[in-house]
Amino acid sequence: MKKIRACIFDLDGVIIDTASHHFIAWCQLADEIGIPFADEHNEALKGLSRLDSLEYILNIGGMVLDSETKLRLMETKNAHYLKLVGNITPMDVLPGVMDFMEILKSKGIKVALGSSSKNAEMILRRLNLMDQFDALVDGNHITLSKPDPEVFILGAKALGIEPEYCLVFEDAQSGIDAAKAGGFPVIGIGSLAALSKADAVIAGFDGLTWDGLKALL
Repeated sequence: MKKIRACIFDLDGVIIDTASHHFIAWCQLADEIGIPFADEHNEALKGLSRLDSLEYILNIGGMVLDSETKLRLMETKNAHYLKLVGNITPMDVLPGVMDFMEILKSKGIKVALGSSSKNAEMILRRLNLMDQFDALVDGNHITLSKPDPEVFILGAKALGIEPEYCLVFEDAQSGIDAAKAGGFPVIGIGSLAALSKADAVIAGFDGLTWDGLKALL
C-alpha cells in the first residue's frame, strides 16, 4: 500500500448515523404515494443519490412519473428529512471520529468529504465539523452518484492529491465500488460480510490509532 497523504470520508454512516432519519423520511414519502417500503429495501439505498433512491422506490411500486413530479417528491422527502435532523448536535458525531481526525491533522494528512448528500454542509455545521475539512464535495457538486467514482475523484482533485494516495472511508457497498472504480484504497465501516470488497473493514473509529490504520493497510 502506498503512503496515504489524504483521507476522504463519506458522511452518513461514517461521521454521523442519519440512516434512520433517511429511512423514516423515505417511508413517509412511500406511504404518501402508496408504495410499500421496508427495512430490506432501505439497505439498497445506502450511498445512492436522492434521485436514484426515488427511482428505486418507484420501481418497487412499478410507478412511472414525469420529471416534474419526481422533483416535487424529492423535495417532499427532503423536507421530511430536514425536520428529522433539525435537532442534531455535536453529540451525534459517531464515537472516535473527532479523535481520529485530530490524529490525521497531527500527521499532516489532508481531509475531504465525499458524500452524495445535498445536506452535507448543513449537517457538518450542526456538528461543528466544517473546520476539520480541507475540501467538501457533496450532492450539489456531482452529476453522477455512487457507484460512479465522481464524488471521490473531485475530492482528490480539490485536495491536489492522486487517488492512489487518498484513503476513502465508506459504509455502503456502492461507495466501496465507487472508490475501487476510481483507483482509491478504501476502508469499510460496518460488517465484513456486507463490505467484503473493501481493502479492510472496521466497526468504527473508536480507538483507531495511526499505527492501527497502517496495520490495516
